[in-house]
Amino acid sequence: MSGKTVNSAILLLVLGNAMALISDVFIKLMEPGAPILQFAFLRCLITLVFLLPLARKIDRNNLFSGIKVHAIRAHVHLVGLLCMIVALSNLPLATANAVFYAAPILVMVFSVVIFRESLSPLSVLAVFSGFAGIIVILRPVEFNWAVVAALGSALTLAINAVMVRKLPKGQSTVHKLFLNYLLVIPVSGLLAVWEWQQGAIWHPEILFTAAASAFFILGYNITVLLAYRQVDANQVTSAEYTGLIWAVAIGWIWFNEVPDWWFLVGSLMVVVPLVMIGLNQRRKSPPRGFNPATRDDQQAATAKA
Repeated sequence: MSGKTVNSAILLLVLGNAMALISDVFIKLMEPGAPILQFAFLRCLITLVFLLPLARKIDRNNLFSGIKVHAIRAHVHLVGLLCMIVALSNLPLATANAVFYAAPILVMVFSVVIFRESLSPLSVLAVFSGFAGIIVILRPVEFNWAVVAALGSALTLAINAVMVRKLPKGQSTVHKLFLNYLLVIPVSGLLAVWEWQQGAIWHPEILFTAAASAFFILGYNITVLLAYRQVDANQVTSAEYTGLIWAVAIGWIWFNEVPDWWFLVGSLMVVVPLVMIGLNQRRKSPPRGFNPATRDDQQAATAKA
């Protein structure tokens, strides 16, 4: 699975999204009342350690190029991670992940507002259908802080995706990920200490949970990098939405979370227009492509928190 063909790239994305869901499962398995700030700090720290063997991909001569944008993205990422933990801890696995798919819809909205881009009729349909689908999934009667957290996580994913355009063009994805986790360590560490001072009890199993979550989410990022490295994103990006299938399957089998018709209809309203956009772009492009100028940015824009 080198990612050099469309089929192998799609397979990489399918497996990568499964790894991302496994990371979510480890978060969901944390005991109620577990210190989430300590977990967030440990996951960021362990992810940074996991990235060290890939240090050769980092441009050490320009290590802190674009530091302001990196710093903002890093702390937006931290907020998104905390929101994700709250959402996964209190919502069904599939419901939380369905709300996370509001991120690409928000990216389209931000692109219009910030970069004055124009949307195609299909993109406009995706925006309205996506927001309506989120309402159908959540239903106003079930609106609570966990739902707000899920929407907050989607918002941070969208903000970070849009801010990729402001990063130095020549930086590798490993370089971007390394700075993202390095810059967030001080604040996440201080928050973890504050939580401990407030009486949060240390749970030794959090170390294992954080390590497992970090390992699988990094595995997701690597598979996405390989998938997009030599194949144009619009050829394979629809495979990203298999993550929702994994969420339904794992939630059903592992947590006995049976999706209802509201969830199924709402999910289709969110995902189908996005898949249609991907297929439409695929028809307009050749079946193979190599775009070294944008491949890292494509990966960063689609990777999870």
